Amino acid sequence: MPKKEEHEYTRVEKSILPLKYVDLIEDVFHGILAVSLLGIGIGAFYYSIERIFTTAPFFPNGMIQGINDILFIVIILEILRTVISRFTDGVYQLDKFLIIGVIAAVRHILTVGASLTLQTGKSDTAFERAVIELGLNALIVIALVFAIFMSKSAHRNR
Repeated sequence: MPKKEEHEYTRVEKSILPLKYVDLIEDVFHGILAVSLLGIGIGAFYYSIERIFTTAPFFPNGMIQGINDILFIVIILEILRTVISRFTDGVYQLDKFLIIGVIAAVRHILTVGASLTLQTGKSDTAFERAVIELGLNALIVIALVFAIFMSKSAHRNR
């Protein structure tokens, strides 16, 4: 019978603890982080629902705050998904972090845009700063989307 091929990559143990114990400790810690993120997401969802109904006036302040809170919860869940995928793939995936960055930047764009729309009597300096912030966040979104495109095309060419 032919002998099974050995893996190309073998792990070399050079630590005080055997590598299997280090991996176990790391998995337990990632599990605790995942449960914590889930708890934070549930708490943020509860707080968001409460805040939507208590923010006055509901239109537009409550709706804008609700969208902001929902995007924050999406960010938490994407981070949770990244931690969970660490268990299945064994590594953190770049695409997931780039997507989290896009969501965070879009969330910030919406927040700044809403504050520009709702607030009257802003000074010229504050207005210019907000417009510059919007422009920089738009550039960040474009750069991150381009990075996602590059990452996806690199995976397809393998």
